This record gives sequence, C-alpha cells and structure tokens, in this order.
Amino acid sequence: DARSRTLGALGPGLDRGPAPELRRRTLGLLAAEPAGTAPEADAVAARLDWECPLRGGAELRGRIVRWTLTEAELLGVTGRGALTSYARPLLDGSAADPGTAGPEPETAGPDTAGPADTAASLLAPLLPEPLDHVLLQADLTAVAPGPLRRHLAETLNTLADVESKGGATVYRFTPESVRRALDAGHSAGDLHSFLAAHSRTPVPQPLAYLIDDVARRHGRLRVGAAGSYVRCDDDTLLAEIAADRRAASLGLRLLAPTVLAAQADPATLLERLRAMGYAPAAESAEGDVVVHRADALRTPPRTAPEPVPDGPPEMDADSLPGPAPLPRTAEAGGGAYPGPADGAETLRCDVVRAGRTL
Repeated sequence: DARSRTLGALGPGLDRGPAPELRRRTLGLLAAEPAGTAPEADAVAARLDWECPLRGGAELRGRIVRWTLTEAELLGVTGRGALTSYARPLLDGSAADPGTAGPEPETAGPDTAGPADTAASLLAPLLPEPLDHVLLQADLTAVAPGPLRRHLAETLNTLADVESKGGATVYRFTPESVRRALDAGHSAGDLHSFLAAHSRTPVPQPLAYLIDDVARRHGRLRVGAAGSYVRCDDDTLLAEIAADRRAASLGLRLLAPTVLAAQADPATLLERLRAMGYAPAAESAEGDVVVHRADALRTPPRTAPEPVPDGPPEMDADSLPGPAPLPRTAEAGGGAYPGPADGAETLRCDVVRAGRTL
C-alpha cells in the first residue's frame, strides 16, 4: 500500500469496488472522441475527477485510468493511445441508453448483428486466415507458414516441440515428443493418419520410422501403485481368492499367475484373508517370513513428558504467603523484640549486661 505494507491477496485492503465502472468510463471517454484521437492519461483522469468525484479517491482513480489504458494497449483494444475501429462497436453498444440501444434480443431479427458480431466482422480482415496444413521436411521438422487452426495446433504441440517462431513456426519431432503424444492416448496409426491428412508434402520416411520405433517400445514397461501383494506357488488358489466376492473390497488384481496385487495395506489384507478361512503369513521386504512370538513382552509406549513452561511458575492467590508478623515493640511486655526506633538503646543495654564498655 502507500505505506509499503504487505497486503493479503484476498484481504479488504485490495478491494477496489469502483474499478469496473471506472474502467468502462475510461474506455467510454475514448469512444466518445473522434476516431484516431489519442488523449493523454492525465486528461482522461482529470475528466473522470470531474464526472465522478465520489467514486474511490483521486489517487485510486488516477491509477485505475493508467492501468486501463496500459492493458488496453497490450490487448489491442487501443493502438498508440487511440481506440481501435473493431473495439468501438462494443463500447457504443454498452454506452447507449436502454431506450436507444436497439431491438431487444427477443425481438431482434435473425439478420440483426450484435456488437460482438460487428466487432468480429471488423477484426477478421485484419487477421491472417488460420491454416489447416503444415509442410513436413526430411530433417524431422514441420513448418507452419502461418497461424494454425486450434485442433491442428493442439495436436502438433503434443506431437512435436516448437523450435522457432516468427512469420512461420518450426516444429521438431523427437523421440520424447512422439512418446508424449503416445502418452496422451494417440496410437501410431493415429499419428500417421494425422500427419498424412494435414501435410502438403509426403510424410518423410525418417519420421514414419521414428513414430513406429517409439510406438514399438512404448508401454512395454508398466508402472502402478499397490498397497500390498499376495504370492503363492499354487495359481489355482490365487485365482480362487481373486474370484471370491468376499475379497471384492480388497481391490485384488492378478499381476501374474502367482502374484496378486491389493489396494489394502498388509495388515488389513492379512486380517481379511484369515477371516475368509485362509492361513497367510506375513512377508518382509526381503522375502523372508515375518515371525511374531506370542510370548514376546514389549514395554508400553512412553508418553511424552509435560512441557516445562519458560520462566517461574505463576502464583495464584491461595499459594501466596500471608503477610509477615510485625515485630513486637517495647509496649508488648518484657522480653519483647525492639522496634526499629530503640535499636541503639537495646545494643547499649546488651553491652552493659556483658560487663563491657561501650
């Protein structure tokens, strides 16, 4: 903020409620000017200060105006500070009064074009037409001579890596990029058909060999997750366990004739198999049978000590000592302790009784 304090991204300090209206008013001021006019940001901010002085603050309004003009330039809504021709219909339609905004959507005819359609028709001649083809080359590259259609661009970005961009985009096919396409669910036949359908040149033989070679090795190794396993030399017994309905919740899957994988943890798997009438034994990670002694005595788990508070313990009213008794004075009787006033006299008497000179 203005005091260099860090504000939370979702905190109330960053809530700028007037921002949408101020952004629309800023672009509306540009639309109200003649075509090609590029007003200064300070002039737009001063006009908004006069039109809506109570919306936010002067500093916030000025920042929102500058942010809006900068973002509009980056998005192509303005060019060199002036509103573009294809953005003007959008603002004219939104800035019009409700009574003069044209026919309602329910009553508008089928040939009536809305502001978005008008803006699109004005923008279309300024943009290059998307292409539906590429040029495959023998060095495992493909050249896109212009912007590609969405489906073609998405598939080609999966199948190849972008090597360079400019007026034409160059894609390079590598074993890693082909494997990425296979991981996305495409088969080798799908890739061959895709390249043949979207290439203006014949598919080079090195590219066809690359796809076939990667597809031949793809998927030969499988990686998955399992909570535990059951192995047995009797494949018939494992097939019986896998087909048992009582073991459906264990998520058993036959990986090999003698190995079953389960989604449950080893302790749960042991308990459920024993409940089904089998006698399984636990196995360690090294393949040895885990032996549990029935008479093994284990010390109970030790509880953590209570944390010691920092500093002296707090004292309550009951634990505080009472006031110390006051010393008895000379008025309390013989043998009394002297008060602080007659301490010197007491010392003199003690010296005389002892037969000493003071």
